[in-house]
Amino acid sequence: MPPPVPAAGIRLADLAPLAGATVQGDGDTIVNRVATLERAGPGTIAFLANPRYRAQLATTRAAAVIVRPADAGATALPCLVAADPYAAYAKVAAALHPPEPPVPGADPSARVDASATVAASASLGAGVVVGAGATIGERVAVGPLCVVGAGATLADDVVLHAAVTLYPRTVIGARTIVHSGAVLGADGFGMAEEGGRWLKIPQIGRVVIGADVEIGANTTIDRGAIDDTIVEDDVKLDNQIQIGHNCVIGAHTAIAGCVGIAGSTRIGRNCRIGGAAMISGHLDIPDGTVISGSTGVYDSIREPGVYTSAFPALPHRDWRRVMSEVRRLRELAARVDALERAHEAAKDGR
Repeated sequence: MPPPVPAAGIRLADLAPLAGATVQGDGDTIVNRVATLERAGPGTIAFLANPRYRAQLATTRAAAVIVRPADAGATALPCLVAADPYAAYAKVAAALHPPEPPVPGADPSARVDASATVAASASLGAGVVVGAGATIGERVAVGPLCVVGAGATLADDVVLHAAVTLYPRTVIGARTIVHSGAVLGADGFGMAEEGGRWLKIPQIGRVVIGADVEIGANTTIDRGAIDDTIVEDDVKLDNQIQIGHNCVIGAHTAIAGCVGIAGSTRIGRNCRIGGAAMISGHLDIPDGTVISGSTGVYDSIREPGVYTSAFPALPHRDWRRVMSEVRRLRELAARVDALERAHEAAKDGR
C-alpha cells in the first residue's frame, strides 16, 4: 500500500531548491508523493540512482523523475536534475511526506513523576512512565508504553516510538529517533569470577546519544561500567544491534542490522559496518573503515580500508570440497616448510 498522499502537492520548481537540483521541463508539474519507477503513477515523482533501472525511464508512469545530468536526455518527463539523485530523492521525500507533529500534552494514563520536567510542547502517549528528575525537551514525542528512567534527558525534537525503554540517566541528543523496542542503558555484561561463581559488577556509567542519531527497532545499548557508552552525532543504527558497555561509536557511522559489538570497543567516524558483523571487545577501528557483512573482527584495525572475512555462499557439495581442503592447510603448510628447510640444507651442503 502506498504511503498517505499529502492533501496538496508541491510544484517541481519549488522542490528543486530544496533538493539541490535544477528543473528540466515543466516546473509547474505538481507531485504529491514519491514512488519507484516501476510502480509510479499520476502525481508521483520517481528517481533513477542505479543505472540498471535506466530502461524504466521509458516506461514509468511518474509525473516527474529525479535523474543525474547524464540521464536527463533519456526521458521526456519533467525532471529534477541532480548530481546525486538518491540524496535529492531523500530531500524530496522528506518534503512530500513530513512526519506528523506531536500533539502537545499527556495521555491520561501517562505517569509523570512530580520532580520531572516536561516541556509544554511535548507529547506523552498512553502508558508512558517518566521517572524522577527526568527532563523532556520541546516538541519531544514519547510513544505509548515508553519508560523514561529517573534522571534521563531528552533534548528538543526527540522521537521515541512505542515501547522504548530508557534506563536512568540516559541522555538523548536533539532530533534523535529511537524505534520501538529499543533498550538504552541496561546493565553492561560485567562479571568477575571467584571460586567458581560470578560476581556482578555494578555498572555505574551512562548511555549518551548525540544529535540526529537514529536507533533501530529492538537495538540494545548497554550503559558503561565506569565511563559512559557514547554514540556520537548523526550515527545511524539499524534494527537488532547490540552495543556493549563503554563502546564509543564515532559520528556519521552507519551500522546495519544484527551487528554485535562487545564492550570497550572504539569505532571511528564515517565507518560503515555491514549486517551481522561481529566485533570483539577492547579494540579500535579507525575513521573511514568499511566492514563487510558477516565479518568477524577479533583485533584492532590499524589502517582504514575495506575488511571482509565472510565466506561467500557456495552450493553445498562445493562448500564441502572447499572445507575439506581448508582443513588440510595446516598439514600442507608444514609439508611446504619441511621441503623448504630440506632445500636450504641441500644448498648449504653443496
